[in-house]
Amino acid sequence: MQRFTLPRDLYHGKGALEALKSLKGKKAVICVGGGSMKRFGFLDRAEKYLKEAGMEVMIIDGIEPDPSVTTVMNGAKKMLEFQPDWIVAIGGGSPIDAAKAMWIKYEYPNSTFEDMCKVFGIPELRKKAHFCAVSSTSGTATEVTAFSIITDYDKGIKYPIADFEITPDVAIVDPELAETMPQKLVAHTGMDAITHAIEAYVSTANCNYTDPLALHAIKMIQADLVKSYNGDMAARDRMHDAQCLAGMAFSNALLGIVHSMAHKTGAAFEDVGGLHAHIIHGAANAMYLPKVIAFNAKDPTAAKRYAVIADFMGLGGSTEKEKIANLIKYLRGMNDDLKIPHSIGTYGADSYPCEKGFVPEDIFLKRLPEIAKNAIADACTGSNPRQPTQEEMEKLLKCCYYDTEVDF
Repeated sequence: MQRFTLPRDLYHGKGALEALKSLKGKKAVICVGGGSMKRFGFLDRAEKYLKEAGMEVMIIDGIEPDPSVTTVMNGAKKMLEFQPDWIVAIGGGSPIDAAKAMWIKYEYPNSTFEDMCKVFGIPELRKKAHFCAVSSTSGTATEVTAFSIITDYDKGIKYPIADFEITPDVAIVDPELAETMPQKLVAHTGMDAITHAIEAYVSTANCNYTDPLALHAIKMIQADLVKSYNGDMAARDRMHDAQCLAGMAFSNALLGIVHSMAHKTGAAFEDVGGLHAHIIHGAANAMYLPKVIAFNAKDPTAAKRYAVIADFMGLGGSTEKEKIANLIKYLRGMNDDLKIPHSIGTYGADSYPCEKGFVPEDIFLKRLPEIAKNAIADACTGSNPRQPTQEEMEKLLKCCYYDTEVDF
């Protein structure tokens, strides 16, 4: 038996933010990130709509990119003092993911972060509050998913929290918010979205309910991501829908080792050279996806499904092998169009391609066994079509560092 879970209500299209007026409750907390939602007036509008709904409003702001365990615990403490019956998270994946984790701690104050990380092991929520997610970026789709990514900076590891309990009750997908994204964010979130769709389609948990969502998302992203990156706002509006469809697919079909590797490399080199540089999640996915396709395509079932994707995208090729090669070539071309590097070795501290990246070879090789071990243990690995050994994961990560061919 499989399960297919989405938010009960999804409001989409320009002006959808106004749906906040329809929420019923006494108190709402708004969780928000750095400043773009304030600068562009969306936070004020959200607060106004909730007050029009008759609610007292408290704001938890300043949630950082790649939110930490500390941020989650501090936010939950504020919720325990305020006692909201609605949690509204507005912004990119970071504030929404943080708010999901805060929600768990708010409803179960004695739970630890380790408790939260038990895959599909969270107790029943909604005893204190319901959850509304308002997305401002076109990539993570956390507004419709059963996932939250929280970083333990002491360990340098991102941990996925996975449970249908944290699927939001209400999702608001208003493209006006996405029109404010800077160009680099368009690139990274867009490649995150296409990775979601491709991994969902080849996942061992794919089904008839997730496949159409994944394929249509891929087709939309193929048509609109580069246009959106180059400033076409109509394409950017469509990308906001495309990433949400990809999210619906992967929340139910799960993901694979592209995400496992991205989770475990993102914060693994933050201490290098005093740069506090981070491998941005969407860029990591973009770099690793072509390598993982080559690795997974050694599995016959996965190879067939990658070939279907290539056909659906109209990439040509007369044999399965040619179609997969064309898919890999196309994705690498997208990385070039979006100024994303092809390897860790050429990943600059500003996320752009450079001759020599911020992660030195000796440090990468020293940390490789632990990173590979952690990637294999990641929650996303179980649904990957090919299960890597420690040796294979290390070899695969080396291919991602040096941009070499995957021939194993």
